[in-house]
Amino acid sequence: MTEGTTTAAAEGADTLTRLEQEGEIAADYLEGLLDIADLDGDIDMDVEADRASVSIISDSGGRDLQKLVGRDGEVLEALQELTRLAVHRETGDRSRLMLDIDGFRARKRTELSEIGAKAAAEARSSGNPVRLDPMTPFERKVVHDAVKTAGLRSESEGEEPQRFVVVLPA
Repeated sequence: MTEGTTTAAAEGADTLTRLEQEGEIAADYLEGLLDIADLDGDIDMDVEADRASVSIISDSGGRDLQKLVGRDGEVLEALQELTRLAVHRETGDRSRLMLDIDGFRARKRTELSEIGAKAAAEARSSGNPVRLDPMTPFERKVVHDAVKTAGLRSESEGEEPQRFVVVLPA
């Protein structure tokens, strides 16, 4: 191995260790919240796409955890931000941690990927830009990725919370 390869490998290992630490801090924080709320759930930690990923999985059918998701994931978004703040407080570094509760984000990702693929197909066949409804940053990212996979380009337009994706024809 050359010195550059060794340095890159060490940086990769450092990043993985840092992300695992973020996941552990987040898991501890979330366990405390579950205890306070008297909710049951198992916590799973992983590292995906250069970010820590923490999931709370129901061990009793999921009805209780739906309270933590809220309408259209609003409570989940707030809990994710609080969890990121808890990680920041412990590490001093900004976190890009992703939180999922009872598979909500995984299901949403699948749904949004389908929306992005359909919008790309429509833009390609009509030759006109396709404007989608306003979305959260997470939702827009998933749609942008789906459009890119379909071989087209997309842009975000507007101001939060009314920011939306426009799929551009080839």
